[in-house]
Amino acid sequence: MMGALLGLALQAAATVTSSPGLAGTWTVDLSAQSGQTYTQPMQLTLHPDGTVSGSFYQSTIENGRWKTDRGRTCASFRTSDGKGPYHSSVCLRGDRAEGQTWAEHRNFLFNWIATRTP
Repeated sequence: MMGALLGLALQAAATVTSSPGLAGTWTVDLSAQSGQTYTQPMQLTLHPDGTVSGSFYQSTIENGRWKTDRGRTCASFRTSDGKGPYHSSVCLRGDRAEGQTWAEHRNFLFNWIATRTP
């Protein structure tokens, strides 16, 4: 049992090492219309136990999880504006991140892209 747990921990650590692409600081393009510029920061830390921490839209990430599977690394997490939760998911695609945020209390689903912050 202990050996199996150690093996899983080592596998998770190896996944983090081999898939750091989603971790880091991103600039998220939240522009609603073409030609407009509206960006917000996103910082993701992928932990070996499969959890995600950081911030998005200047709100602390809560209950975040990440996984590499089927050839891609993705994360899902919750943030809040003090009035309700925002549920976001993001996947690494090449050199950018593609995601969406759903805010039931604001009745919207928003698709967005992000580029790595220099």
